[in-house]
Amino acid sequence: MAVFALVFIVLPLVEIYVAVQVAHVIGGWETLLLLAALSIAGIYLTKLAGFGVLARVRRQLAAGQMPTNELIDGVLVLTGGLLLFVPGFVTGAAGLLLLFPPTRVVARNQVKRRFVGRIAYIDGSPRSGYLDGPDDVIDV
Repeated sequence: MAVFALVFIVLPLVEIYVAVQVAHVIGGWETLLLLAALSIAGIYLTKLAGFGVLARVRRQLAAGQMPTNELIDGVLVLTGGLLLFVPGFVTGAAGLLLLFPPTRVVARNQVKRRFVGRIAYIDGSPRSGYLDGPDDVIDV
């Protein structure tokens, strides 16, 4: 319920407040043009970052490795693109942070830290604690 309130009540109010403050400084039409330019640039940057992540996924798969970091990066790039597409300066800034590789690494590490201990491994590795042996089945 708190996340719902944050996303659908607090975030739009913050976005409106920031847009009004920017409009006071640079003007109303210029603010609208800047928001449109941010959304259009976000689409282009998401496309570039997405193709980069896709190329890394293909390289990992060709090497016979599971592309775990690349898959997380793909979700983060998609999230960043969606945030950039939504008109607003706060969501645009968050989206840009998710598209740039150095800040995306920080976000990826946070995601991985969030899910540590919730992942069950097929080989029954001792890291998970969920599986008793290699014959266990994981249903996703």
